[in-house]
Amino acid sequence: MDLSEFEADNSRSCRLASVVPEVCRTEDCCLGIDEAGRGPVLGPMVYGICFCPVSMKQHLQDLKVADSKTLSEEERERLFVKLDEAKHFVGWALQVLSPNTISTSMLQRVKYNLNALSHDAAIGLVQHALDCGVQLKEVFVDTVGPAEKYQDKLSQRFPGVEVTVRPKADSLFPIVSAASICAKVARDHAVKDWKFVEDLGEAEMKYGSGYPNDPKTKAWLSQQLDPVFGYPQFVRFSWSTAKTLLDSKAVPVHWDDDDDDDEGGAKATAAKQNCSSVLSYYGRKKKNEEGAKRLPHRYFTERALETVRDL
Repeated sequence: MDLSEFEADNSRSCRLASVVPEVCRTEDCCLGIDEAGRGPVLGPMVYGICFCPVSMKQHLQDLKVADSKTLSEEERERLFVKLDEAKHFVGWALQVLSPNTISTSMLQRVKYNLNALSHDAAIGLVQHALDCGVQLKEVFVDTVGPAEKYQDKLSQRFPGVEVTVRPKADSLFPIVSAASICAKVARDHAVKDWKFVEDLGEAEMKYGSGYPNDPKTKAWLSQQLDPVFGYPQFVRFSWSTAKTLLDSKAVPVHWDDDDDDDEGGAKATAAKQNCSSVLSYYGRKKKNEEGAKRLPHRYFTERALETVRDL
């Protein structure tokens, strides 16, 4: 799978798509929606759609697609190749949501939670298929949140399309299984071949599965935490796992507008009293507590900034 468009700037989200089969422009089609990477603290979340003519559902079943979670990485790769080769009747599209997009969305002042982000990604992909001329008749979706509410939302957004939202739809409907495989293969590639914009030096790159309960992931997060700048963009810093480590190991920060928050006024005052001056950071010693030299963060090197002790 070619992810070069996303890899060119993995701080931003990206849409990738196959060519739309001509038969999908003339015959009624079914479309499945599923995601990969909703839970991990590392890497992107990928939403995928797959579509084919209703009259060719059996052809899709003959490819023996299945829920991607029940397949090995090799099996998923093999099945994706089959789907991609069936371009005369199968099409797909992906929305790759970068960790940076997820975190900044969830932490903005007007809250934009993961469910809303997921719904909008799915809606955007369905609209993409319609804009490309796919004659959608049926849409099958693996639910995010209450299935009935989600189904009503999609039915209102796409009148004339029969929408079915079910838990575990990826194991019930082959077209959703196909979408699941496309999304999972894309995420696997994105995580395995992640291009760090940060210079991590000789850092260990064995970060495990990316799930918060993975010991390798936890260890890697602890190693990569910068006390001032936090984490590389590979990390979803809005996740509680990352937040907990930042709260315990990073330099505390007081924001002036915290004083305007009536509910948190007392906490803000206490936080301000416990915070070191930012000037103390710039005047810090060149060696950390363990005696190892700390390399300057890329924020400084990119701007050719150095610590000056004497003027």
